[in-house]
Amino acid sequence: PSTPHDKLTPAGSIAPEVSQYPGVNQLSSTLGGLSLQHSQQPESLRPVNLTQDRNILPVSPVLAPVPNLNSDLRKLNCSPDSFRCTLTNIPQTQALLNKAKLPLGLLLHPFRDLTQLPVITSSTIVRCRSCRTYINPFVAFIDQRRWKCNLCYRVNDVPEEFMYNPLTRSYGEPHKRPEVQNSTVEFIASSDYMLRPPQPAVYLFVLDVSYNAVEAGYLTIVCQSLLENLDKLPGDSRTRIGFITFDSTVQFYNLQEGLSQPQMLIVSDIDDVFLPTPDSLLVNLHESKELIKDLLNALPNMFTNTRETHSALGPALQAAFKLMSPTGGRISVFQSQLPSLGAGLLHSREDPNQRSSTKVVQHLGPATDFYKKLALDCSGQQTAVDLFLLSSQYSDLASLACMSKYSAGCIYYYPSFHHSHNPAQSEKLQKDLKRYLTRKIGFEAVMRIRCTKGLSIHTFHGNLFVRSTDLLSLANVNPDAGFAVQMSIEESLTDTSLVCFQTALLYTSSKGERRIRVHTLCLPVVTSLADVYAGADVQAAVCLLANMAVDRSVSSSLSDARDALVNAVVDSLSAYISTASNLQQSTLIAPNSLKLFPLYILALLKQKAFRTGTSTRLDDRIYAMCQIKSQPLVHLMKMIHPNLYRIDRLTNEGTIHVNDRVVPQPPLQKLSAEKLTREGAFLMDCGSIFYIWIGKSCDNSFIKDVLGYPNYASVPQKLTQLPELDTVSSERARSFISWLRDSRPLSPVLQVIKDESPAKTDFFQHLVEDRTEAAFSYYEFLLHIQQQICK
Repeated sequence: PSTPHDKLTPAGSIAPEVSQYPGVNQLSSTLGGLSLQHSQQPESLRPVNLTQDRNILPVSPVLAPVPNLNSDLRKLNCSPDSFRCTLTNIPQTQALLNKAKLPLGLLLHPFRDLTQLPVITSSTIVRCRSCRTYINPFVAFIDQRRWKCNLCYRVNDVPEEFMYNPLTRSYGEPHKRPEVQNSTVEFIASSDYMLRPPQPAVYLFVLDVSYNAVEAGYLTIVCQSLLENLDKLPGDSRTRIGFITFDSTVQFYNLQEGLSQPQMLIVSDIDDVFLPTPDSLLVNLHESKELIKDLLNALPNMFTNTRETHSALGPALQAAFKLMSPTGGRISVFQSQLPSLGAGLLHSREDPNQRSSTKVVQHLGPATDFYKKLALDCSGQQTAVDLFLLSSQYSDLASLACMSKYSAGCIYYYPSFHHSHNPAQSEKLQKDLKRYLTRKIGFEAVMRIRCTKGLSIHTFHGNLFVRSTDLLSLANVNPDAGFAVQMSIEESLTDTSLVCFQTALLYTSSKGERRIRVHTLCLPVVTSLADVYAGADVQAAVCLLANMAVDRSVSSSLSDARDALVNAVVDSLSAYISTASNLQQSTLIAPNSLKLFPLYILALLKQKAFRTGTSTRLDDRIYAMCQIKSQPLVHLMKMIHPNLYRIDRLTNEGTIHVNDRVVPQPPLQKLSAEKLTREGAFLMDCGSIFYIWIGKSCDNSFIKDVLGYPNYASVPQKLTQLPELDTVSSERARSFISWLRDSRPLSPVLQVIKDESPAKTDFFQHLVEDRTEAAFSYYEFLLHIQQQICK
């Protein structure tokens, strides 16, 4: 498939003057005066008749559009996996942006795991004296001694040390240094970048041990996982660890090196919680390792006969805050029910009869500001709070989630968790913990996003606290966190054909090094409406709109948010149709770049976060909203519009070779029951879960060779893994699934679903193109959009 714009020779493209210092100012290329009637119309502007063309879903997953830059800049540009913009052609003015009716914003995944990352150890970190931008591939060298900032255009001196290139060991070629050859780099920072000596890695686990929690049996899994990964926790010789448990009282554990066994200290005055001993509650992991292991082995059985049903979560968190304040670090909270005692206690606010209401959905916001205040206190002391909610009934996640949202923590949710009755959730907790405990972590971090003069950022999305207008405070940063920002064009971008965005993340590594990770993205500026549409990145736009819709649901109402999502499609397609003089008004036409826009928005409206008329538990809805606000784009898109593949007929056609595996590449199917044949087997990839749906009349050879059962009837209801069988079809299916798994940090759980199993509804609710009692089919939605446009 051709990339957008590959047929285009931009009108302004140039043969750079032969100069010793090629700089961006000579490489500028503009999309001079392209219009819809242009003879070389880019593929992204090909008009698509949505009501007639029933097969708009491409056969392979949608890739980010490649910005229309000349090849030199394209090679240098930041990977879309770290940084992408909703428009890859930036409108020159706010008026042009308003005309296009598309959202302008950035989606960031700044700390993601990278296979290669240039690390720069030089003692001078070169930055613009005016706007503090880090030197990057898109600055211009005026001569050997001066460079011009690509964000504010100030001319800066090149420091002497920068004249030497450590890679080529040559002098006098500043434009060849790694900082200027890579758009993603990491600097080792000097003491100027520290407010205090870098902190050690400090981990505190706060565990609910009430009757509910003990009955659910999560403690065994958590303690087991910690025992297995104790030596893999990121850190160095200074790493510290501690444990607090709680029910109606708060229990601390003295792990002082030299004790013969851990000592439990109980604080029962929960209205005025205090630390029972000044030290030895957070201990050096290496010095006290044996005591820590003893505690982890003992904990699961210490509370087996408990009669305590109360939960003093608030006081336990206040104690945790006191314990962590001197250093900062990470608090991991495991909670199984509504907090019922002390500060932060909550009452049930859910009316189960209202779960499928089409009217007002209430209680999307917190019931108390206790958890937000606590989070801000923690954030001020460089401490993030991560929440694992393992609940069998309503637990008011809308209130509890605040502890993580404002402290830059993360949220995990396991509804109906039970170690034996719900094996899929147990397996998910195990897999999540393995990733959670061993993934990279950055402490005491701040992030700043800068952009070319004229552009301004006005709203931030993600689990963070905005400390000053543009400084984001992240007590912890993890590689699975995504962020989004909305932007506007405050001054026309008339003097430039390119704009740049730079995000800089300053953090302390788990080894106690202060580091700065910098990503820089460069995009062309355009003056015609057609070019704005040509460069639209539909997935980025949908993810940004989803973030905006979550805010709108909480600040206004769910129905307002839903209307706003529909209007986003109506307004942009309506604006597009009115610019294209040669299109009949009676059909629904979209430019190729936006052909999936209505489908993705319909899918979003059917997501648990936004759906109405279908029974949805309040905590499930809130969790989906939390996910939207904190997941990177790739993960969020699979949540909104999963990928469906037929897997009972995998062939060698079009396979790819990865390492030493041959991986089949079945085409994507549209999310509709009409695609499911009773004779087939289908895999749905929803990001954190894989469903395999088996049709009633599925070929016995597939069931035998891949699932390892003689026939359909003998396949059990709760099957969560594929056996390793020595057959071609087993090899192919497993190879395809492992390849999908390897593309993401979290290992998804697998659920095999038979046509009559109760779990079938989980699978079918993702078939977004079909109609339900409460929602349009895709075709009905298109007709609805068309009616709105013709109004």
